[in-house]
Amino acid sequence: MADAKASPNLQALPTSLSSAQTLPSDAVLDALKMILLGAPLNEVLTTITRLIEAHDTGMLCSIFLLDEDGLHLQYGAAPNLPEAYRVATDGVRIGPNVGSCGTAAYLRQPVFVSDIASDPRWVKFRDFALQNGLRAAWSTPMMSHDGKVLGTFCMYYGEVRSPEPSEIQLIDYAGRIAGIAIERDRSQTALTRAFEQIEKSEAQFRHIVDAIPQMIAVLNPDGSVLYMNQTLLDYTGLTREEVMATDVRDRAFNPEDLARNRAAHPGSFSRHVPFQNEKRILRKDGQYRWFLAHYNPLLDDQGQVIRWYATGIDIDDRVQAEERTRNENLALREQIDRDSMFEDIVGSSEPLRRVLRQVSKVASSDSTVLILGETGTGKELIARAIHRRSNRAERAFIGVNCAAIPASLIASELFGHEKGAFTGATQRRLGRFESANGGTIFLDEVGDLPPDVQIALLRVLQEREIERVGSDRPIPVNVRVLSATHRDLNTLVAEDKFRQDLLYRLNVVPIEMPSLRERAADIPLLVDYFIDRFGKKAGKKFRRIDKRTLKLFQAYTWPGNIRELQNVIERAVILSDGDTFSVDETWLKRQGPQFAGPTARLNSALQRHEKEMIEAALAESAGRVSGPGGAAAKLGLPRPTLDAKIRRLGINKNRFKVKRSN
Repeated sequence: MADAKASPNLQALPTSLSSAQTLPSDAVLDALKMILLGAPLNEVLTTITRLIEAHDTGMLCSIFLLDEDGLHLQYGAAPNLPEAYRVATDGVRIGPNVGSCGTAAYLRQPVFVSDIASDPRWVKFRDFALQNGLRAAWSTPMMSHDGKVLGTFCMYYGEVRSPEPSEIQLIDYAGRIAGIAIERDRSQTALTRAFEQIEKSEAQFRHIVDAIPQMIAVLNPDGSVLYMNQTLLDYTGLTREEVMATDVRDRAFNPEDLARNRAAHPGSFSRHVPFQNEKRILRKDGQYRWFLAHYNPLLDDQGQVIRWYATGIDIDDRVQAEERTRNENLALREQIDRDSMFEDIVGSSEPLRRVLRQVSKVASSDSTVLILGETGTGKELIARAIHRRSNRAERAFIGVNCAAIPASLIASELFGHEKGAFTGATQRRLGRFESANGGTIFLDEVGDLPPDVQIALLRVLQEREIERVGSDRPIPVNVRVLSATHRDLNTLVAEDKFRQDLLYRLNVVPIEMPSLRERAADIPLLVDYFIDRFGKKAGKKFRRIDKRTLKLFQAYTWPGNIRELQNVIERAVILSDGDTFSVDETWLKRQGPQFAGPTARLNSALQRHEKEMIEAALAESAGRVSGPGGAAAKLGLPRPTLDAKIRRLGINKNRFKVKRSN
């Protein structure tokens, strides 16, 4: 590889990757983008191999380039492969049994050999590989945009190994990046050859340029369009006469990009050096796609620009991937900012163990799960536990609090929108469902969804496709849906505020989170956990817990559940002096109903009255076979609604068991 002075952009590339980092990431994409714009092909390919080698200790990588004859492979980069092995295999002819690379290029599909010593495809080169310490070889063909084999990317290991899914993805990603570099280099080479013919024949030059399957434009020194090749004309639907018009840029490029680049163009054209920019080009079917445009000057003997030559590379897939990554990162940052729960599930009580057993059973499936429970019980924590134990654990987990987003924006937030879909929609935006594609989306407080979004969500669950706001084009998505609510959805259905068919779809597997009152045995463990967590954050260490404080915690009803407990402990850690943890009991009393304001006291009285009525109905029905069903009829409530109220009010149904006759 050339030194830093020859290729300054290479300094931006990281030399190693932490075990937690996966490709692609914004930093790696930006670094590779810089390389692809400025460095020679051999430097780019060598950098890619070293970048991938840094991902795993003991891995060696190579890149083969397919000769123009389409039959032989020559090394493009293999900086760390043994020299003897490279010499023995350079120029190999592809075929159905020519190691991993020769076979992959011949079959046009990946070839993963976990043991070279026993694989029949390695008969010819087995001795060379084993003598040089190579035991496993995984190769994938690098393909051009029009389906031609460009070469192969290969990973070697010194021990018998089969690739993991993440490693297969890594091979594929590296091969794609290398393929982009190779195509760019070959296009630039073809373009340079074409330029050399310009003095011989303008007609011959145009014929050559038109034959190149890449967008090419020729510009005057001031940047005005002089010529577009046939590929660009076919893409835009413009005629050669329209190309010469002064408003051709207004017709071919996205107005936003045109305004953004307009100020920079005069300065770029005046510097007489290559430059590049990104823009969206209008396809003849009315759709825009992102392109990376490279501008290269043709200079005369005095260094003055005679012509500008521009080439365009389709980067729309990359831009969409970057936007999806940004959305995922934004969603993650938003989730972290508003996440007030603890990182791990703490507790050993039977109600909590029952929930965890349900999590273990349902995690491996793709069924929808509805998590029920009071606020502050850790419903999102359970959703994350399901995701981490599922087959989608390596993909995105996107959480959305449906109650925290204005009703007018929730559809756009979930499903995305097209440019111009509503006032302020200045560009297309991906929604949370597209960001979660392949992974899991968690819809917290799903009971707060407005009716129109409920219909759209039902379609997602039934058809596995979405439509962005402002578009009528369905987009397929592969997302597992987990949801949660503290509200009684059956009551909302009875009040025509929630669709019953949507409830059926969401409630395939219900999981009910116990309140902190129901898992009081976990309070000492939670107290220890939070004291340690917030103590470390505040730089304090507590050696013991005041006994009165622990008794106070266990006696308190915790209407805010674990979130309230966390808040009280964090406050106490900040205010406590010495090494004994204690809490001022008035903190809890002020939060209790006897110290609440008029509205809270009224709500408390209503709850007590409701509880007394339900207990009376249960007691009256206890001597009948109908049991709680009779109580529901007496109160004029659906049975699920009565059960929900019994849970919310903390009524012990065991006190009202049905008496059975002999």
